[in-house]
Formats: sequence, structure tokens, C-alpha cells
Amino acid sequence: MKKLKYILILFSIINYAQGVKTFFESPEGKHFISADLHIHTVFSDGSVWPTIRVDEALKDSIDMISLTEHLEYQSHLRDIPHPDRNRSFQIAGGYVKNQPLAVVHGTEITKGMPPGHFNAIFINDANKFFDNEKKPLDFNKAIKEANKQGAFVFWNHPHWESQRRDGIARLDPVHNEIINKNYLHGIEVVNMSTFSEEALQIALENDLTIMGTSDVHVLIDWDFNNEKESYHRPLTFIISENRTLKSTSDALFNGDTFIWFHDLIIGKEENLKMVAHENFSIKSHGYDFKDYNSKQILKLELINSSVVPLKLRYTGEYNFHTEFNFFEIKPRSKIEVYLKTIKILDNLELPFEILNYVIAPKTNLSITKNISIK
Repeated sequence: MKKLKYILILFSIINYAQGVKTFFESPEGKHFISADLHIHTVFSDGSVWPTIRVDEALKDSIDMISLTEHLEYQSHLRDIPHPDRNRSFQIAGGYVKNQPLAVVHGTEITKGMPPGHFNAIFINDANKFFDNEKKPLDFNKAIKEANKQGAFVFWNHPHWESQRRDGIARLDPVHNEIINKNYLHGIEVVNMSTFSEEALQIALENDLTIMGTSDVHVLIDWDFNNEKESYHRPLTFIISENRTLKSTSDALFNGDTFIWFHDLIIGKEENLKMVAHENFSIKSHGYDFKDYNSKQILKLELINSSVVPLKLRYTGEYNFHTEFNFFEIKPRSKIEVYLKTIKILDNLELPFEILNYVIAPKTNLSITKNISIK
């Protein structure tokens, strides 16, 4: 069985290097790896076979997934007995073969609140999360086992209303303990259709990696209608040095991520500045053009290179000739605007607030674009 497991991991590494979908332009020397690292199949409480999760991810052009089956809750055991808790991963990994997708080994530690539910990905063996009597390890032993296996551990849906009736994510003593011991590395800020600003604040204050997942149990198209551009599955983008599992794992531990949720981009300020720099550009067409009989009005082209709308608020000193200070640029498109600079300029700084780029609770990303006027 060990030989088969290693073969499956090798397939994942080879397939992963073949990823082709570009959601966002990335800077030279960086790769934005799209990932959904919290999904379920019939091997816990999901409704589909593991191969369906692979096919869905391929259809959505995702780079990486992890089947994170509950350790403590297996609702289909009567019909699908499986003493080997690695089986879901093995089926998916064997099925993916030469497709452009990585399937990484994961599991979900499922406890009441506190502490709640936790995903461990990049594990070696899910069976080791059980004792000699085949009972799931208690939380302290399970979290230690995950770290012993070198797993990246993140806290699932800390704002889940079934465990936090007010929907507010907060730290209990057990969470502070595992953070202080470096047993916890990330936290879900987005889960399914919910976004927790409180979880985002916890991530920022405790240097936890910001995560967003679908936590899908049924067919992905039942929860996330792909015909609606703004209602895709939530994705974590991992800012990796290269397209290998080692580099991607290192990036997760380093906190190099951002989330795409509806039309929102959520992440740490330094990460979102990188995304904005590569995907929002401005081209100058100068003052000498036929649109208006004036050489003091500057023609600009605002360009969005990503799959997400750009919602902008201009915060500078100049006024526009045909617009106010708010702009929306649709995905992979551009708009023309006209700026009254009063005098002829060679260079220009244009400050913006990106209203759908979230860097902290109630806080949007601010950037300044430096324009060379031709």
C-alpha cells in the first residue's frame, strides 16, 4: 500500500506542473496557484465519489484540491465500509493521472467547539489519527499527529453558526494554546457562502494564513452556479515560487495567499498589492487626440487583466471630464477616461482605493499608479 501511495503522490507532482488556467496575472518569478483545500466525498459526509471531485476541479480549471474527509464522522460506512482512511485520496490520486491537477492528501479533525474543526493537508497517513482501538485521537493528540506528519493545519469555519450562534469567530484558550505552540498555521476567512471579518482580524493579529474554501458536500454546481460569473466556488490562491508541491506548501506556511470570493479579493496588504500591481494597469494616450478640442485633457485607458471586476475610487486631486471618481472595470476589459490636469504633465501619480480588495475589516486596498504621459 505504501508503494501505491507514493506513486499517487508522484502522479500529483507531475500533473501539477501541467496547470494551464490563468485567473490573475502574476509577477515574474511567482505563480498564483488556485486551490480548494476543503472538500468532501462519500468517504465522509459528502454525496459524490472522489472521481467526481477531480472532474469538477478539472472543469473549473483549478490547480490543486484536497479531499478532507472527517475523521470522526463517516455517514456512509454501512454502504461503503473502508477501514483504510486514505482510500478517498488514493482513488482521486489514481484517477487524476495525466490531468492538470494536483490532489494532495488531507483530512478533517472534527471536534465540538471549542476547539471546532481543523483541516490538515500534506499528511502522510490518515490512519495514524486513530488509536489502537480504531477510535479517533482526542484533539491534542490529533493536532500533534498532524504536525508530526508535517501537515499544514488550518481552522475551519470558526464563524460557523452551528458552533458560534452569533456567527462571530473568536479565540478560546485552546486556540491560543495551539497558536502559541505553532500547531495552527491558517484560518478560514471564507467558507462556502460566508465571509468572516472577525476571522480575518484573527488571522492578521496572529500571523495565520488566510484561507477560503468551498467545503462542498454535494455537486459543486448545486452549491456554486458557474453560469453566474460572480458565484463561483471560493478559491485560495497560493503565491508560490514555482509550480511544485514543495514550493506551494512552503508558501502556505509563509502566509502567501489571497482569496477570491464572489467579486471580493481578500488577503494581507502586501499580497493584494502584488495582485493589483499585475492586474490593474493604466495606459496614457496623451493630450493630443481627436475626442476633445483641448490639449489640457489627458486621455487614459484603465485596464483590468484579471477574471474579477475592478471597483475603483479615485482619491487624487484632479477631476475627470466625463466621469466622477468611481469606476468599475469588468473582467479582462478596459475603459477610457479623461482627466483634466490643467497643465501639460510628463508624469502623473494616480491614487485609487480598490473597493473590492479587502485587507482588513472595513478596510480596502489603496494603491498609487505612476503614469508616464506620452
